[in-house]
Amino acid sequence: MLTKIDRYILGKFMKTFFFSITLILLIFIVFDIKDKMPTFSTKDIPLSEIVLDYYLMFIPYYGNLFSPLFTFIAVIFFTSRMATQSEFIAILCSGTSFRRMLRPYLVGAFILAFSSLMLNHFVFPRAFKIKIGFEDKWINNNYNTDAHNMLRKVGPNKILYIESYENKIKTGYRVSVEEIVKNKQVYFLTADFMVWDSVNGLWNFNNVKERRLIAQDRLDTLGNRKPIYSQVNREHTLLPVKLDFVPADMWRYESKIEAMTYFQLREYIQQEKLRGSNLIPKFEVEMYKRTSVPFATFILTIIAVCVSSRKVRGGVGLQIALGLFLSCIYIMLMYVFTTIATTGFSSTLLGVWIPNIVFSFVALYFYKTAQK
Repeated sequence: MLTKIDRYILGKFMKTFFFSITLILLIFIVFDIKDKMPTFSTKDIPLSEIVLDYYLMFIPYYGNLFSPLFTFIAVIFFTSRMATQSEFIAILCSGTSFRRMLRPYLVGAFILAFSSLMLNHFVFPRAFKIKIGFEDKWINNNYNTDAHNMLRKVGPNKILYIESYENKIKTGYRVSVEEIVKNKQVYFLTADFMVWDSVNGLWNFNNVKERRLIAQDRLDTLGNRKPIYSQVNREHTLLPVKLDFVPADMWRYESKIEAMTYFQLREYIQQEKLRGSNLIPKFEVEMYKRTSVPFATFILTIIAVCVSSRKVRGGVGLQIALGLFLSCIYIMLMYVFTTIATTGFSSTLLGVWIPNIVFSFVALYFYKTAQK
């Protein structure tokens, strides 16, 4: 049950958080408009698309991304002001323990962290499809992959090779499909190019040459009794083929994973593992970050309260400076270990959570040395 003091602190928490995050986001928007103004003005993009499809998605995206850090700064700001005005001295002298005083802060942190967790996993991915579509259409010039000589596993025993691919027209050039069973090639197809048929969900291969090996019922009696294979060669001007491969697999991976909910992303990672994708660490980092970043709200809130609840001679400015310093360290750790996890030098789960683990010990230290 929240007391009057709890509601007072929680109210200040929420008001300061939303005020600070709104102010920072407005600054972000101003700089983003300045950066993208040449694109907006030269491409005659409708104003409704800029506002509704881009900036309406831009605000919650960055607001949620930096929510733990905004929480940290907000708590330091209003708590240090309360400490300067001796409000905490009065609260502690009334018999309230420091641990009990943390309750409204943890309630506020829980509200923000739980909201962020649900938004990250289930709400924002659906909304990001609109933002990503706008970026790919107007800013990324209808994104086209620059990858060459690509290999994709498109079935239990099938491998697809594509020399180059054109996203705009959903066409792959100089392609081949190979099927291997028990370390032996039993099927091989080459084609000049393949085009996606969106109506039937098939790839239309053009100028096709097929070679299939068919095992005979008898064994080779002259050698070491190995199976005898007959070879069947065919040519086709046009051959529709069903593959476990669609144009969406060639989108930039940011467009795919940011627009997937938790269960969709988890299923997609399993599919990519079967295909032998080398981007699995990036996908896993994205999935784990959606949980680790909201959880950081608790850790940073405890640190912020412990740092700013003491009345110091330097005043609010010194405590805010310390808070910004700790924020920079957290961002640096998150960037460094996320990069390490993405490159495959460590477990992705451990790499994403290391900043939270390190700052948990920092939070414990500040809690032990906080003014009681």
